[in-house]
Amino acid sequence: MKRRTLLPLGLASLAGLGTAALPTRLWAATPAASAAQPRLLVVFLRGAYDAANLLVPTSSSFYYEARPNIAIPRDAALPLDAGWGLAPALGDSLHPLWLKRQAAFVPFAGTHDTTRSHFETQDHIELGQADDGSRDFRSGFMNRLAGVLGAGSRLEAMAFTDQVPLILRGKLPVGNQALRELGKPGLSAAQAQAIAGMYANTRLASTVSGGFEVRDEVSREMAGEMEAASRGAIATKGFALEARRVARLMRERVTLGFIDVGGWDTHVGQGGATGQLATRLGELGRGLALFADEMGPQWANTVVVVVSEFGRTFRENGNRGTDHGHGSTYWVLGGGVRGGRVAGEQVELKAATLFQNRDYPVLNEYRALFGGLFKRMYGLSNAQLATVFPGASARDAGLL
Repeated sequence: MKRRTLLPLGLASLAGLGTAALPTRLWAATPAASAAQPRLLVVFLRGAYDAANLLVPTSSSFYYEARPNIAIPRDAALPLDAGWGLAPALGDSLHPLWLKRQAAFVPFAGTHDTTRSHFETQDHIELGQADDGSRDFRSGFMNRLAGVLGAGSRLEAMAFTDQVPLILRGKLPVGNQALRELGKPGLSAAQAQAIAGMYANTRLASTVSGGFEVRDEVSREMAGEMEAASRGAIATKGFALEARRVARLMRERVTLGFIDVGGWDTHVGQGGATGQLATRLGELGRGLALFADEMGPQWANTVVVVVSEFGRTFRENGNRGTDHGHGSTYWVLGGGVRGGRVAGEQVELKAATLFQNRDYPVLNEYRALFGGLFKRMYGLSNAQLATVFPGASARDAGLL
């Protein structure tokens, strides 16, 4: 490899620029985002997490009847209001954000898709297209949002995934970085040494060698920590480890970010206040709290929305787990969020109000919710919102 060939391929990526999570294209080609620009991070929990053991309906006696083995006890749940409590696994992470009014929850949220298929429903949500009619798998709603906001602005969309997901596919080019591959160096030690030797005794010598040192340090730190998960999504432990790096990129350059986290399909041995699900929620919560902390003053301009393809059955199954359901609970976090409350349309939880006698109903359709957020965040017109979510009507849940 010749020196004049290496430079166009992305010396900035080799140098690291102080962070490991770099896209495949050259960062220096994109101007830094202004501090005032809103930041949006969508976190997709692939596998359909059990919302009823995250936002606990403590006022529902039916919840405790339906879950004799996995319900979170009233005295264990962290009280939020008269009807709801929070999983105790989030006591050191999300609950402090709630107390600061920087976290809100929207139960009975999701899509009207009733297939209960992970892949079909994930695709449905990421595309954000009309419920009826054919789907265009080349156009995800975050890419359309980027187009509406303006390709000429200082806007950088980034997927922190091993490939660009449906939600960010479209007309505008989008970079991606697989977090779970950070422990796998792209160059061998011999190759790195050879490239560093090419720049010996030049003004770039320290930059190149420093970049390799950063890369090696990150590789050692991350080796063995990233697990395979649904559709290549990182595990909750991986997200908790990587949250600060993601935040540094979003603080400086990325204005539209997406990350998916897998491992939520808890058919067997789900647990209640402790156990499999609680462990994952705790790791996810700590990652989000670290992300908020690393954003610093930029947290005031940041909105994080946590979604999943669907919820799970309200009743526990015979394996002390839960099966594929319908409605879920979305999380909305941020320094400017009107938090400290459970938002959106709600219904009393009892057998008569379940969807098909088994699941949370969907009362807060996801496109309407996102549309309401985008209208507040970006001041989008109805025509612009129709481009992002064709056939949907924005609903302002008062989250901003």
